Amino acid sequence: MTTIAEQVKDVRADLATRLPAEVAAAFASDQAALAERGRPDGAVSVGDQLPPFALADATGRVRTLDELSADGPLVIVFYRGGWCPYCNVTLRTYQRDLLPRLGEYSARLVAISPETPDASLTTQEKADLSFTVLSDPGAELASALGITFAPSEEGLAAQRTLGLDIRATRADGATVLPMPTVLVVDPDHTVRFADVHADYTGRTEVEDILAALRAL
Repeated sequence: MTTIAEQVKDVRADLATRLPAEVAAAFASDQAALAERGRPDGAVSVGDQLPPFALADATGRVRTLDELSADGPLVIVFYRGGWCPYCNVTLRTYQRDLLPRLGEYSARLVAISPETPDASLTTQEKADLSFTVLSDPGAELASALGITFAPSEEGLAAQRTLGLDIRATRADGATVLPMPTVLVVDPDHTVRFADVHADYTGRTEVEDILAALRAL
């Protein structure tokens, strides 16, 4: 099984050959600054109680934490958006390698981003995802969990030179984003596993999630 880290390495190598030098430099500077800053103080941790939420899925249907965790553990994936190549690699890997294993633990998988339900539906369809994708307006849930960051103006400007404005797929017009994060939450809403990546190219491997589920 190819790891997400290996796939991310390939994505980075591909982008390095295609991006203008000044754009690549801006992205590299952002990544280095985020990595140096590290995991935020107060970020969600093992033992925390997840706050209740009610978020719209890709079809606009409101889904609650109580509903999603009613039958077993819940694996929650926070991602930046469908425009993010690292997110897409990760979501497709979870679809292929993680989702078929979740039945062994009566677990459910959901992915959450600040994008609108319409944008979430596009992400779900493009990646052929069969798990639930939720919209977190204003990244409010992610902010409550202490896992958000503000992209630099240089990084946002570099994205715009590529024709990407991350505000276009959001209803709030904001740019605050969640750090790539995976939580495993038990039916009592207690966080039993929390993996927060300050560098947005970092991701949680499938085997680490399965190990967390086995430990429940």
